[in-house]
Amino acid sequence: MQQRWPDRIWIVRHGESAGNVARDAAQAAGHTHIDIAGRDVDVPLSTLGERQAAAVGRWFAEKPASERPDVVLTSPYRRAESTARLIREAGGVADPLLDFVADERLREKEFGVLDRLTREGIVQLHPEQAELRRLLGKFYHRPPGGESWCDVILRLRSALDTISLHYGGRRVLVVGHQVVVLCLRYLIEGMTEDEILAIDREGDVANCGVTEYAFDPRQGSSGKLVLQRYNVVAPLTRAGAPVTAEPDATGAAR
Repeated sequence: MQQRWPDRIWIVRHGESAGNVARDAAQAAGHTHIDIAGRDVDVPLSTLGERQAAAVGRWFAEKPASERPDVVLTSPYRRAESTARLIREAGGVADPLLDFVADERLREKEFGVLDRLTREGIVQLHPEQAELRRLLGKFYHRPPGGESWCDVILRLRSALDTISLHYGGRRVLVVGHQVVVLCLRYLIEGMTEDEILAIDREGDVANCGVTEYAFDPRQGSSGKLVLQRYNVVAPLTRAGAPVTAEPDATGAAR
């Protein structure tokens, strides 16, 4: 039987962005809004985020070419595409001329009317949404014009189908966002709402944290992907790059 899944999947959150920095500043100052000009899709990496991405690239580069990613799928957001590019420039992929596939299904969760609001801003300006989120929980709450975690999961189901259809036996690197990392875990491991939210409560996914799955043909009737590591930051600490884990600028109500 032909192998359906890649041999390896690495899921990496983008490096620290200017939005992460702006969100921290707004929260610390007690502001209602996060000061970011332009669209969220265009928010760049911070200087530290660039260092983090290069560190992960060097970590991949230490592997033989036959063990590095030979497929790269990335969110179309600038901070994710820049992370993927810096990983490639550091020698972290099997072929230095490897093209990326920008897939909009890997984009950040959309926050709708809560976009660019701090927690304080949500409570002050949209108290009804704060209460609804408390009642429903973040898994099911969909702000007007935005997405719930379930909505993200729906599009990621499709993305995983594409991966299984086109990249069986390959080594796939996915560069995305915090909620994307968590929701892919939910799907790949067949989790429940309670299980994935318990993992979320343990702490944020680090910028450039590495989550890795390996295909094990002995699992189940036709093999399955098995978690090898989650949110590992060793590539950053080894390179002396500080570890950061702030939600994105739009992520106060993540």
